[in-house]
Amino acid sequence: MKLNLGTLELGVATAATQIEGGNADTNWHRWAGREGTIKDGSTPARAADHWNRVSQDISLLAQLGIRHYRMGLEWARIEPEEGVFNEAAIAHYRDEVAALRAAGITPLVTLHHFNNPGWLEERGAWTRDDTVPIFLRYVKRMVTELSEWVDEWITINEPNVYATQGYVFGDWPPGKKSITQAMTVMSHLAQAHIRAYNIIHAISANAKVGVAQHLRVFDPANPYNPLDLVGAKGMAHLFQGAILRAMSIGRFPVPLKGAADIDAGKYYDFIGINYYTRSWVTGISEGTRPNSPVNDLGWEIYPDGLARVLRMVARAYPGPIYITENGTPDATDYFRGRFLFDHLSALMGSGVEVERYYHWCFTDNWEWIEGEEPRFGLVGLDYETQERTVRQSGLMYADMISNAGLTDQAYTRWVEPAGRSSENG
Repeated sequence: MKLNLGTLELGVATAATQIEGGNADTNWHRWAGREGTIKDGSTPARAADHWNRVSQDISLLAQLGIRHYRMGLEWARIEPEEGVFNEAAIAHYRDEVAALRAAGITPLVTLHHFNNPGWLEERGAWTRDDTVPIFLRYVKRMVTELSEWVDEWITINEPNVYATQGYVFGDWPPGKKSITQAMTVMSHLAQAHIRAYNIIHAISANAKVGVAQHLRVFDPANPYNPLDLVGAKGMAHLFQGAILRAMSIGRFPVPLKGAADIDAGKYYDFIGINYYTRSWVTGISEGTRPNSPVNDLGWEIYPDGLARVLRMVARAYPGPIYITENGTPDATDYFRGRFLFDHLSALMGSGVEVERYYHWCFTDNWEWIEGEEPRFGLVGLDYETQERTVRQSGLMYADMISNAGLTDQAYTRWVEPAGRSSENG
C-alpha cells in the first residue's frame, strides 16, 4: 500500500450557489449582474444545474463510492422575502437529504456559504446587529425541517474570507473597503455561530456542529527581518487567529467584539478546516513564494502547510477535526492526482488524527468572481450541455475510497504520470 488512510473517511464538498443554478435572488446573483464583477462574465444562474439534477448527481456520488457529502442550502430560495418561507424549496431540500441517506451517503449541511438573500444584502447584511436573530430564525426552521436526516452541520463557511473579500478588498459583494466594517462582520458571524450552535443542540441533542474555517500558513519571506515576522503574525491573527478563537471557545480577541450574554465555552463538536495554500509575507504585503509550484489560479501548492495547520489547530482546540475543503483548479487534470497524494500524505504524516477529508469539489462549479473557468471537479462539467464526465482523478479518488488508501498499482497509474503543477510539471 503506497498510502494507508486508516480510518480516515473520504468525501466531497459543494456549495449551493456554486452548483445549483437558477435565478435565486442572492447577493452573488446581483453582484454578477453588474458589469465587470466576474472575470469571465458568467453568473451563477447556470452553474451545474444541480437543483434540477439532484437524482443524477446522487447516483454519480454512489457510483464513485462516496459516503460523505458536504452540501449547502440556498437561503434566498428558502426565505425569498424577509419572514416568508418557501415551502416548496424546503421540501426540495428535505427530499435531497432523504435521497442521500437512502443512497447510504451522510450529508454534512452548510447553512451559510457566502450566500445572502438579496433583501438581507439590501439592509446591510452582517454589518448589522439584527442580522444575527434573522439568521437564527432561518437556522431554527431548517434544522427542524431536516434533522430527521441530518445530524452534522456547518453553521458558517469561511467567515474570514467572506469578510475580507467583501469588506476589505472589495472584490466580492458588497464591494466595500473598510477594515472596521470587516471586523464588525466577523464579530457578528462569530456571535451567530455560537448562538446557532446552541439552537441546533436544543433541537437535535446529538448533532455535530462546527464551522468551516479557511486556514493557511503565513510565512515571513525573511525570517530574520522583524518587519516580515511581525507582518506574518499580524496577518495570521487578523485573518484567522481571532475568528477561530471567538467561534471555537467564545473568547473574542481584539479587534473582535463579543456580546454580554455570550460566555466562554466550547462551541464546536468538530473543527472544520478549509486548506488551499500559504501566504508569503513581506512587511505588510502577502503573496506567493517565488519559484514555487502553483495551480491554475496561481496559488502555491504547499502540502506541508496542511500538516502545519493541523498541528496548530490540534494544540489549541482539542477534539475531532474534519478537512472540510481541500482541492485544486486543474483544467487538464494533469497534477490533481499528485496534489491529492501529496496532501493526503502530509495529513497522514502530521501526527494529528483527522476523521474526515472532503475534496473540493465534486463537480466543476461556478467559482465566485473567477466564474466558470477554474476546474476544481473530480467530475468534469460541460456547462453548455451539463454533461458530467468522471476525470482520471475522480477514478483515483474512488479507488482510494474502495481500498482505504492508495495502492501501489493506483500510484503507478495515476500519480507517477502526474506533474506537480501547471507551470512546474
